[in-house]
Amino acid sequence: MIRREPQRASRSGDLDVSLFRRVESSEHTPIQGLIVRAVGSEDRALWDPLWAGYLAFYEKSLPAETTDFTWRRLTTTREIEGLIALDAAGEALGLTHFLYHPSTSTLGGNCYLQDLFVIPEARGRRVGRRLIAAVAQRAKARGAAVVYWQTEEFNGAARRLYERVAKRSPFIRYQIDL
Repeated sequence: MIRREPQRASRSGDLDVSLFRRVESSEHTPIQGLIVRAVGSEDRALWDPLWAGYLAFYEKSLPAETTDFTWRRLTTTREIEGLIALDAAGEALGLTHFLYHPSTSTLGGNCYLQDLFVIPEARGRRVGRRLIAAVAQRAKARGAAVVYWQTEEFNGAARRLYERVAKRSPFIRYQIDL
């Protein structure tokens, strides 16, 4: 089965049909033998390219010391928890970072899923869905009342997944950069 996905609209706002691409349905079959597990201190070589891919996707650059600090928080202090998705051969396919915090409106607190990234070759193959489910399972076991996250408005592919696995919050985020 072949379906066509629009890549972008023309400047006039009309859909440019020349920008459709063919997507074979086999690209969307789940990855067999997918493993989702906690990031461990031995995983730096697997984590680094995923983290770099995440930052590149969002056109973000961070100093090396921030990346190193994040790694230490993931593997030493556990202030932030991380999961990594691997295929049966041990190739890194995706990651997620999340943290828990108290809430004034729940007894068990909340879980904020801060980062989620899947390599382009594995997108649409249920890796992101499995990472989100693993975070939800851990949060539930810890007694959290809610898992929540945010994404950039332009990230349509991720938003389609999120609409299937969660309900959209009515809240709008504001921030003050300090």
